[in-house]
Amino acid sequence: MASAQDGSGKACAKVEFVSGVGNDERARRLLRRVTAGIPAERSPITHVAELPARAAGFAEWPDWAPRAVVDAVMATGVARPWTHQIEAAAHAWSGQHVVIATGTASGKSLAYQLPVLSALTSDSRATALYLSPTKALGADQLRSVSAVDLAGIRAASYDGDTPMNERDWIRAHARWIFTNPDMLHRGMLSGHARWARFFRSLSYVVVDECHGYRGVFGSHVALLLRRLRRVARHYGADPVFVLASATTAEPADFASRLSGVDCVPVVEDASPRGARTVALWEPPLLEEFAGENGAPVRRSAGAETARILAELVIEGARSLAFVRSRRGAELTALSARRILAEVDPELVEKIAAYRAGFLPEERRALEAALLTGELLGVATTNALELGVDIAGLDAVVLAGYPGTLASFWQQAGRAGRAGDDALVVFVARDDPLDTYLVHHPAAVLDRPVETAVLDPGNPYVLAPQLACAAAELPVTAGELDDFGGEAARQVLDSLVADRVLRRRPSGWYWTSRDRPQYEVDIRGSGGEQIAVVEAETARMLGTVDPGSACGTVHPGALYLHQGSSYVVDDLDLEQGLALVHAEDPDWNTSAREIVDITVLSTERKQNYGGVSVYLGEVAVTSQVVGYLRRRPSGEVIDHIPLELPEQILKTRAVWYTINEELLRSEPTAADEVEDVRAPGGAGLNPARVPGALHAAEHAAIGLLPLFATCDRWDIGGVSTALHENTGEATVFVHDGHPGGAGFADRGFAALVPWLAATREAIVSCECPAGCPSCVQSPKCGNGNEPLDKAGAVVVLDTVLGAVRLTTPGTTTR
Repeated sequence: MASAQDGSGKACAKVEFVSGVGNDERARRLLRRVTAGIPAERSPITHVAELPARAAGFAEWPDWAPRAVVDAVMATGVARPWTHQIEAAAHAWSGQHVVIATGTASGKSLAYQLPVLSALTSDSRATALYLSPTKALGADQLRSVSAVDLAGIRAASYDGDTPMNERDWIRAHARWIFTNPDMLHRGMLSGHARWARFFRSLSYVVVDECHGYRGVFGSHVALLLRRLRRVARHYGADPVFVLASATTAEPADFASRLSGVDCVPVVEDASPRGARTVALWEPPLLEEFAGENGAPVRRSAGAETARILAELVIEGARSLAFVRSRRGAELTALSARRILAEVDPELVEKIAAYRAGFLPEERRALEAALLTGELLGVATTNALELGVDIAGLDAVVLAGYPGTLASFWQQAGRAGRAGDDALVVFVARDDPLDTYLVHHPAAVLDRPVETAVLDPGNPYVLAPQLACAAAELPVTAGELDDFGGEAARQVLDSLVADRVLRRRPSGWYWTSRDRPQYEVDIRGSGGEQIAVVEAETARMLGTVDPGSACGTVHPGALYLHQGSSYVVDDLDLEQGLALVHAEDPDWNTSAREIVDITVLSTERKQNYGGVSVYLGEVAVTSQVVGYLRRRPSGEVIDHIPLELPEQILKTRAVWYTINEELLRSEPTAADEVEDVRAPGGAGLNPARVPGALHAAEHAAIGLLPLFATCDRWDIGGVSTALHENTGEATVFVHDGHPGGAGFADRGFAALVPWLAATREAIVSCECPAGCPSCVQSPKCGNGNEPLDKAGAVVVLDTVLGAVRLTTPGTTTR
C-alpha cells in the first residue's frame, strides 16, 4: 500500500498494488483520462485499488447428465463447465436443496439448467418452475434455455404480458415455466386446481437473483415459497429448490430462511475474471452554492458521472454508468451528450440511456451496439444489473452507492466480463454512507457482503399470507411450523376473530367466495394502494403504498414514472387517488415530516453503565408538514408548507439512552482511549444536547444501510433530550414498514460497528458544521435544526466508550 500527501496536507489518492499482477495499462489510461486537467491538490479520487485477475477452474461434464443434454449445451458455446457449476448441479441432481452464491458472469444459469434439463429429458412428465424478481430477467433466461436445442422441453413464459389465448396452452402443456413471484401469487397458486398437471410433477423450483428478496418484499416471497411447497405436497410433489444469488454473507442461512428448506451453499467461484482497477471518487464542494442553513453542497454524483462518461467515450471505451433513478439516467446521458457535442458532434450518437419499458428486441440491439462499438456509453438504472448479457465492457461508473455490496459488485462485475482488464469508478453522492465509503475503502473492498434481511414472522406480512394460504387449501395445525409456529397460530386466531377465517377441528378455512390474492400486494406492506392518475388523460401511471403516500405523492411532489416526470396536483387519501400532470421542472422535491414515538414493548435490553440499548416495538406518529424544492445542484429554492393528516405506524426500533449524569459531567484525561471516550462524562452543555442527539440520529440513519440491506428511506428516527417513556436522552432508529422488516434487529446486533462507522462518517467529512454528507437529512421535519456536528461525535464517543468498557474484547474502531 502506498500513500502520499501534497503540500497542502490533503491526502492524495491511495493506490493498492497486488504483487505478481501486471499493471492494468488500459484501466490506468482511462483513469488518467477522466482526471485530466484536475490539479493534484483538488483530486476527487480518495483511493485506487488494483484487483487481480483470476484464472478459470474447469470440471468434467457429469456422468449423470444425458449425453443429449451435454451436447446441446456445448452447442451453445460452453466447451467445459467451471467447477462451481458442476458442484451446484450435482447437489441439485442428488435431491439436495442448494444455493449458488458466486459473482457476476460466473455462469450460475448452467448450475440449474443442467439438472433441470436432465430431469425433463429423463422423465417426460417432469416439470420445473423458474422465478425471477423481474420480467426482463425471466425473458432473458427463457431465451437462454430455448437456445439449448432439446426436444420436448416446452419452456414458456407466464407473466402479466402473456396473451390470454396462450395461457391455456401453458397450463396444459408447458413443462418449464418462467415467471415471477407476483404471477405465482395471483395467477398460479390462487387457482392451483387448474395447474394440477404442472404441480403434480414439479421436480425443481429455481429462485434466481434471490439476494434481491429482502425487507417486506422478501418476507412476502419467503411465505409465498412456503405456500408453493404446501400446494406441491398436496399434489404429491416435493420439488428440489435451487437458489442463485450474487455473492452474499451466510448464503445457506439466508436461502433457508427464504425457501423454508435447508440449503447446501456453493460459494467458491471458479469463473475467470480480468484485473480491475477500482477508483473511489468524491465530488468537490461547490463554492457558488449553499444548501439548507448555509451548509456546503457538493457537485452532484450525476453531473460528475456525466462528465466521466463523456471522457470515457472520447477515449473509445465501452462504458456503462449506473444511476439510481430513471430520470437520473436520462439526465446523465443528456448531459454527457451535451459535453460531447462541444468536443466532437459525431460522438453524440455514441451515448444512450437505458430506460424502463425496453422490448427484448431493443435490449438485444443495445447489447449488440455496445459489443460492436457502435454505442460506447450507456447510462442506466439497475435494470442492467441483473442477468442481461452485456459482456467485456472497458469501464463501469456507479453514481452513488446502490444500497448493498452485493449490488455494488454485481454492477462493477459488468466491467471486464470477458476476462479483459477494466476500470470501475464509484462516485459518491452527497450522503453520509457514500462519504464514509469513499474515505474507508476497506468497507467496500475488503468487507464481506451483507446478509439480506427479511422477517417472515412479521404479523403484517404473515396475516395476509396465511389468509391466501387458507384460501388455497385449509391450513392444518401440522403446517404451522412452516409459517412460524406459535406466531402463526396467534395470527390465525386474530383472523378468526375478525371473521376472515373459520376455525374447524381439521384446520382454518377461508370464509369468502372472493380470493384474497388480488388484495395482497407482495411488494408492499398491505393496505389499499394509492392510484397515481394523470388528470388530463385518466391514465393510471402506478400505485404507491398508503403508508408512504403523504411523503411521495403529496400536493406539489415531483413524481417519476418510466423516465417521465409529473407534478402532483391533489392527494385524496379517502378515495385512494393522487392526480398528477406532466411537467419537467428543473427542481426535485423532498417531504418534511414531524415525528413522535412511543415505546410499546421492549424485547431486548443491554446495560452499559449509564448507556442502555434496546430493541422492541414502537408506535411512530408522523405528519408531513411541508416539502423542499431543490435544484439538481442541491440549492434549496423554497419550503412549502402542507396540511396532511397524522399517520400511526406500529413497527420495530432500536434505541439507546444516555443518563443525564453521563451526558453532562466533564470527561477526564484518563477517559481518552483511542479517541473513544469511556463513560467518565460527555461534558455537553445542556443547550447542546438536542442538537448533538439530532445529528447523531441523522448520521446513524444514513449508515445503517451499511449493515442492513435497506435504503435510508426504509428507516426513520427520532431523538430527544428527555423521552417520556425512557426518562433519559434517547435516540431511536425505526423500520419504516408496519411490523418491521428486520432492519432495526440488524442495527441492534451490529450496534458497535454501526455506531463506530457513524462516528467516522461525521469525523471524515470536511465541512465545518454539518452538511448532507454527514449529519443533515433530506427528510428532516425540523429543517435540520438544531444540529451539532461536534456534539454528535461526543455522544457517539460516550456510547461507544461505555460499550467498550463494559464488554470485554469489544473494539470500536
